[in-house]
Amino acid sequence: MSTEERRKNIQAVLRRSDGPVSASVLAGQFGVSRQIVVGDIALLRAEGCQIHSTPHGYILGEYASGVRRVVACRHDAAEMQQELYAIVDQGCTVQDVIVEHPVYGQLTGQLLLSCRYDVDSFIQKCRTSAAKPLSALTEGLHLHTLLASDESAIERAVSSLKELGVLVES
Repeated sequence: MSTEERRKNIQAVLRRSDGPVSASVLAGQFGVSRQIVVGDIALLRAEGCQIHSTPHGYILGEYASGVRRVVACRHDAAEMQQELYAIVDQGCTVQDVIVEHPVYGQLTGQLLLSCRYDVDSFIQKCRTSAAKPLSALTEGLHLHTLLASDESAIERAVSSLKELGVLVES
């Protein structure tokens, strides 16, 4: 299979998938290294393909329809799991985390956390890696884009964040 055929097949796999697909899974499927897949994804993005990275793998296209709201939060690393639970327990998805860096400007990390299992997997990955959360760059201040099927789920999540004491209100 040629490189171009493999890239088209990667797009097809992502299009058919109901959820994120990891580079390792794609590498196994096409008989190449994970690094080859990462390079293929980069080139597909450069060609304009909307492929997003999440902690669980790649997804194709837009995230989800429905209501979106950006909320500001501040907390330390020890409160991260409770903050994320407060959001997903109300029926929202945490699309991303955003911080403002003094040199690079806005930095965004894709999360796509929709349930406690997703949150627990993310927290475990944070604990087992040497990387610090993006919010460590801004003394705990960060934004999240919340996705939900309706406004009431967003309102419940905002209320939960207020109760937890991590919501930054303007």
